[in-house]
Amino acid sequence: MAEGTTLRLDKWLWYARFFKTRTAATKLIQSGKLRINGDVISKPHRAASRGMVLTFPQANVIRVIKIVQLGQRRGPASEAMTLYEDLAPKISEIKKDELQKEPSFEKRAAGTGRPTKKQRRETEKLKEWFAP
Repeated sequence: MAEGTTLRLDKWLWYARFFKTRTAATKLIQSGKLRINGDVISKPHRAASRGMVLTFPQANVIRVIKIVQLGQRRGPASEAMTLYEDLAPKISEIKKDELQKEPSFEKRAAGTGRPTKKQRRETEKLKEWFAP
């Protein structure tokens, strides 16, 4: 292909500021959790080009992104936002707060000390049961 029409996928994800490091982007791609136009990808050297639709998990949300531009560098966030179009449905502020909120079973009263081994095991069981 012509020069400047493609870019490594891990580099593009880093340029667009979805990941703090290029290594983190590479690890996500190698884990098989990234899809390009619906196809699972596991090679970070795969070429990214305009018009591709990427789907991947980030924190507690699934990101659906369309590549608009490739970019030349990892610039400020305002510049990075011009590289993609977010296709995911907007999450209301209330739902966003719920996603970020700590589960109530993890909270303890101040001054009660560290949880015992039994309490930690119970907490882990609850986390597994409530995990999405």
